[in-house]
Amino acid sequence: MERKLLIGTRGSDLALWQANFVKNELASIGITAELKIIKTQGDRILNLSFDKLEGKGFFTKEIEEELLAGKVDIAVHSHKDLPTENPPGLIIAAVSEREDPSELLLILKDCVDVHQKLSVKFGGRVGTSSNRRRAQLLAVRPDLEIDDLRGNVNTRIQKLRDEKYDAIMLAKAGISRLGLDLSEFLVEELPPTELIPAPAQGVMAIQIRENDHELFERLQSINHPDVAEQLFVERKVLNLFGGGCHLPLGVYCRKHEGAFQIFTSKADDGEGFPDRLFIQTNNLDGLPEQIVARFSKDRKYPAKVFISRDLGSQSYFRRALEKHGIEIEDRSLIRTVPVINKFDSYILRSVEWVFFTSKNAVEYFFQLEPKFPHPVKFGVMGSGSEDMLRKKGHFADYVGQSNDTAEVARDFAKLANGSTILFPGAENPMRSIHQGLSADTKIIDLPVYETVLDETAPASSADVLVFTSPSNVENYFERHLLDNHQQIVAIGKSTGRTLDELNIKYTLPFSPDEIGLSEAVFGL
Repeated sequence: MERKLLIGTRGSDLALWQANFVKNELASIGITAELKIIKTQGDRILNLSFDKLEGKGFFTKEIEEELLAGKVDIAVHSHKDLPTENPPGLIIAAVSEREDPSELLLILKDCVDVHQKLSVKFGGRVGTSSNRRRAQLLAVRPDLEIDDLRGNVNTRIQKLRDEKYDAIMLAKAGISRLGLDLSEFLVEELPPTELIPAPAQGVMAIQIRENDHELFERLQSINHPDVAEQLFVERKVLNLFGGGCHLPLGVYCRKHEGAFQIFTSKADDGEGFPDRLFIQTNNLDGLPEQIVARFSKDRKYPAKVFISRDLGSQSYFRRALEKHGIEIEDRSLIRTVPVINKFDSYILRSVEWVFFTSKNAVEYFFQLEPKFPHPVKFGVMGSGSEDMLRKKGHFADYVGQSNDTAEVARDFAKLANGSTILFPGAENPMRSIHQGLSADTKIIDLPVYETVLDETAPASSADVLVFTSPSNVENYFERHLLDNHQQIVAIGKSTGRTLDELNIKYTLPFSPDEIGLSEAVFGL
């Protein structure tokens, strides 16, 4: 291609980085290009939140108009900014690799409270103009005050420096691409399986005129069809919901160990509690339609759900189910009691890691008022244990989020092999994490509590039974039978194996926490 191409782009630092990236990609395949900066509606109007702006394509419309008019040859967009349908005459010819679509929560250091989930002080003011982020943040931290935040990445960060907010939320992709130093803040990273990103977050779209066939063919050498396949699911779901930038919708599709995993979060508005759905499948045919059907207002929900743990009034699981009028029967079939009231602190002298497999282990261990002679690292299994560790004033250096303890063990072993690890826990631990550690790793088991069965626990008539430990499964089915209409959810694979031994079918959540359990119930 002999002609020099013009790339249409917005003028922000991030937009210019993206346009220059594509310019370099084009150079690698022998195409010369230069940039043309075009101002969009989203750049001009900075005093309104996105849901107050008219129409769609706040950051793309003017660029697309110049592309259609032949004033530029290529438009480079953040894919998530594009409406779900191209204007007649334009197509997406190529998409980039996907940058990490995680979210970053930047917190002023004097507004940090390690005891709180996400580390923002109670009642803190968080800046974001995304209804999607607002709804998901308030679901886990209803005490936060969420205020609108507009401007480019550097402008938003400066507003945080100026203490107009206690914290702000930004996409990790933009920060990574700009290489910004955030050391002046505490940064909490929320992975896309935890706070579900906008459809196509982290991907650049290369848009051209539909009749520019030669350019289309040349661009295929820098296209990433595997990313495009996953984005099709995300953007089709957005299209079916009829949404744009202001819709409180998160959709994330990824390929994991040969299967597609799709995470969806949708609220009625930025203040509403979102419904969440997790699906794993090998076949994407008709999947967007299936996802949207699960969110239908006409769908039926179970009348009553039993869960084998006591829930607080602000429990995520409780709020997620009660939103749909589902009655909750929450009662543990076991209770725990301490087995020691002190221990020889000498064993802590060589400890480098402390790993907790349950929040009970955290609670009972810190009741012993341990005094560490040197800094140690903490590992936990699941967000429930992480939250309890925070309440004790400590960050987790490793959080195992999988419902498969073998997978957690492998991941933890990469960090801790060869060190000395203390495992506070039950009197007769399952030792699932131990089995993934190397022979040169020193393991110290410290029983801090024991489990006592409730032998008088009655059966439940609930439509769904959610079991949160193998002990609860054993105690329930030792005394009661499963009714034909009842469905089972197991919090993790250890609990699932106990159900396997009883030949009882069950559903596993993606994550062994209340968000994962609510996703599983919603998906039944």
